[in-house]
Amino acid sequence: MSYVPRLKAEYKSRVMSALTEEFGYSNVMQVPKLQKIVVSKGVGAAIADKKLIDYALEELTTITGQKAVSTLSKKDVANFKLRKGMPIGARVTLRGEKMYEFLDRLITASLPRVRDFKGIKANGFDGRGNYTLGITEQIIFPEINIDQVKKIGGMDITFVTSAATDKEAKSLLGELGLPFKKN
Repeated sequence: MSYVPRLKAEYKSRVMSALTEEFGYSNVMQVPKLQKIVVSKGVGAAIADKKLIDYALEELTTITGQKAVSTLSKKDVANFKLRKGMPIGARVTLRGEKMYEFLDRLITASLPRVRDFKGIKANGFDGRGNYTLGITEQIIFPEINIDQVKKIGGMDITFVTSAATDKEAKSLLGELGLPFKKN
C-alpha cells in the first residue's frame, strides 16, 4: 500500500461528492480539482544585495520541501538600476503529493499561527477559478527557524484549479479546508 496524502484521500472520498451535489455534475471528470500550487516571493532588495536571493531560495525550499528556482527580470528599468536577466525573486511550483502535503501544512499549522487570524479574504480570485493568497511574514511556517531569518518578507501562494468559475473554485478550496472569512 503506497502513501496517499490526507487531503488527497479526503478529496476523493468526500469533496468530489459534495461538489457534485452542490453543482449537479453529471460526470466525475467535470468536478474541479486542484492542479498546482505556486509559491512565489519577490526580492526587490536583491538588486543591491545578491545574497538575499540565496536566502529566499533556501527559505522557499525549506517551506515547500521542493527546490526553488530564481525568477529573472524580463526588461531593463533604469530607475531601479535593474538589468534584464537579473534574479529578482524565487518560485516553487508544487504538484501531486507534495502539493497536497503543503496545503495540509498550510491549513493546519501555518495559517493558525498568523496574529489575529479571522480567516482569509475571498476576493483573491482571478475570474478563471484561480486563487491567490498573500502572506506577510514567512515566519508563520513552522519549518522556518526565526533565529536564522535574515529579513522578514512575504510571499504569494497561488492555487490553480480546473474550475470554470470563481464560485466553483471557492467551493473546492473551502471543502479542502481553506478558512475563508464569513461575509
